[in-house]
Amino acid sequence: MNITEKILAKGAGKSSVAPDDVVFAKVDKVMMHDVSGPGVIKVFDKLKKQGISVDKLWDPTKVWVAEDHFVPSAEKVSAENIVKLTNFTKNYGIEKHFKYGMGQYGICHTISHEEAMVMPGDVYVGGDSHTNTTGALGAFACGLGHTDVAYVLLNGEIWFKVPETFLFKLNGKLPEHVMAKDLILKIIGEIGTDGGAYQTMQFGGTGVDEMSVESRLTLCNMTTEAGAKNGIVEPDQKVVDYLTQRGATNFNLIKGDDDAEYAKVFEFESSEMEPTIAKPFSPENTCIVREAPSVELDKSYIGSCTGAKYEDLEAAAKILKGRKVKIRTEILPAAISIYQRAMENGLLKIFLDAGVTVGPPTCGACCGAHMGVLAKDEICISTTNRNFPGRMGHVESQTYLSSPLVAAASAVTGKITDPRDL
Repeated sequence: MNITEKILAKGAGKSSVAPDDVVFAKVDKVMMHDVSGPGVIKVFDKLKKQGISVDKLWDPTKVWVAEDHFVPSAEKVSAENIVKLTNFTKNYGIEKHFKYGMGQYGICHTISHEEAMVMPGDVYVGGDSHTNTTGALGAFACGLGHTDVAYVLLNGEIWFKVPETFLFKLNGKLPEHVMAKDLILKIIGEIGTDGGAYQTMQFGGTGVDEMSVESRLTLCNMTTEAGAKNGIVEPDQKVVDYLTQRGATNFNLIKGDDDAEYAKVFEFESSEMEPTIAKPFSPENTCIVREAPSVELDKSYIGSCTGAKYEDLEAAAKILKGRKVKIRTEILPAAISIYQRAMENGLLKIFLDAGVTVGPPTCGACCGAHMGVLAKDEICISTTNRNFPGRMGHVESQTYLSSPLVAAASAVTGKITDPRDL
């Protein structure tokens, strides 16, 4: 079996599973946020009306909650949703509540690894489609809808159809001007936004071995944009070290068998990788940066669970140090822990000196909700994950997806720019 099959077999209490098997697997962790949480609360209210008991959760210690999408509160409804979520966590004894503006908080898919909320070998589900991100730690991680999350909260398990696995192998270390974002955009450009539909997208090869944990998180994050059930990387010492630094202990490193089967294997050569963008209006509409259209940009956005981890900010700082931005540029670290490190290590000063606006951790602009949304006809280059019509604001705005290096270089020139040109 491969790693995904082994984790699902463990969760289901079976010696083995195969693609297309349907299993009920015990869940190790479940996450909700300020958008999915209120939806789950509505399901609970409906169950109450039907006479079904929702008096207690299966295990509140395995549940955690993040406030990230509409924070700071955008308007009255989002403020009321935060109150609903707070009352829910108090009523059910959920202690792991990462409240905006209080202690450690940030985007849920960043909190999952920054605070070591998920461990290798876990079956981890969350009320958000980018839950796939955390598969980079060697966990089975996928998103669920409100009803399924409610079921997990009450029962501690959920059914899965075991997916087939596509293996994406990267040979050789990526060049300095190329990031994991470039690789995942190239992959989606080749297989399409439905190319991984209900598949596991597993990443391996010497190039992935060479990657940092944060780079692997970028790869797994955007498996969602290929339609995948989950993204995953086999855990190694880098994962152990990363999580140990964040207080984790008792690791269960699960790896696939040498003779594990894969539905398809794709190979990429690092030496052939180029800085890449996705043009409007799809993550599959890709081209290399040096073939990008010569458009005048209105904004550069470096943020989100995809593109505002600490190493993403370091990459942007390399470009922006000693330079000034030519267009409106916003950098929002993905968690307050990352914000603190960026402050302590001088990155925030580099950004501010360059003329950048630095904001708090939030999903706001990425999902077109608040704090940086686009107006009609505005054109943005962004380190986020989606660029469908209206994703970051007005339906007639345009978003180009890129790596932090490209977004920072483009902020300096006002046009889509290869970082090598600076």
